[in-house]
Amino acid sequence: MILGVAGLVPSQQVSQKGSPTDADGGDWEDINENVVKSVINHGFKTVQVRVTDTKKNRKQNIERIRFLFSNYDMPMSQTVGNYGGGLISENPVIRNEAINFMKEMIIISSELGSPNTYLRPGSINKNGPWFPHKENNSKIVWDRLVNSTREICDYAEIEGIKIALEGGVSCPISSPIKVKSFFDDVNSSMLGLNMDPVNFISSLDVGYNSTKLINDFFSLVPNKIWGAHAKDFKIIDSLIPHFEESIIGDKESLLDNVALLKGMEKFCPNGHVLVEHLPDELIPFAKKGIDKIAKENNITWE
Repeated sequence: MILGVAGLVPSQQVSQKGSPTDADGGDWEDINENVVKSVINHGFKTVQVRVTDTKKNRKQNIERIRFLFSNYDMPMSQTVGNYGGGLISENPVIRNEAINFMKEMIIISSELGSPNTYLRPGSINKNGPWFPHKENNSKIVWDRLVNSTREICDYAEIEGIKIALEGGVSCPISSPIKVKSFFDDVNSSMLGLNMDPVNFISSLDVGYNSTKLINDFFSLVPNKIWGAHAKDFKIIDSLIPHFEESIIGDKESLLDNVALLKGMEKFCPNGHVLVEHLPDELIPFAKKGIDKIAKENNITWE
């Protein structure tokens, strides 16, 4: 497996407690030699490529990133497009804009030599694509997402680029069984999962037994996992259950990263594992935490 990072790019400055946004991970325009050297000096093998504008300086960005990754012997990473949550919008104009953005990301990924590009299901909530809304679990929204993703996957098949779906409790793809159902409905060999189990912590029962959650993914879609994002979570003392992201290896962190890494090693041995959602100063602590878990379980990074 390849250990990388979604971060260490100058514009990526997010709060540890903040919700994920399209700012996470910086932008491909900001990936330069200093960034690549920083990634390597932190002990990572690669860095995520996040794209805000698919047309601005496109040729120059592709040529620069290809050169840098090749020159520093870095495997090309997953790409992520900042298209928001429009794939399930009730507005067909917004929906088509998001679909076309994903098609541009497929072309960019092909030209970069990236193994896959990330698919964000979205939300009806106007405040953000990862925020909850009562309509996110409706059939009409599900059908919109299936139709949008089919069109994207048809295009991906032409270019030979895999599509890495990410889900979470706040969006339409809110559980392992829904991931499986979604794959069945879209029915594309290009569509797989970007494993990020923290996103699926839906209750105290799940939080205190994340092993079952993780193993459910590996049981339901064992041959459809394209990579993973690495982070952790903790339970906050409060009357109403509340969860926050945390650093891998912290004493309060609860995710069964042993199950996650062992499953990834078995079912996705050549995939990426990207540490994410941390400001630069906290990334080394997460790196230390995940390395410790890997070493204790005889898991080696490429």
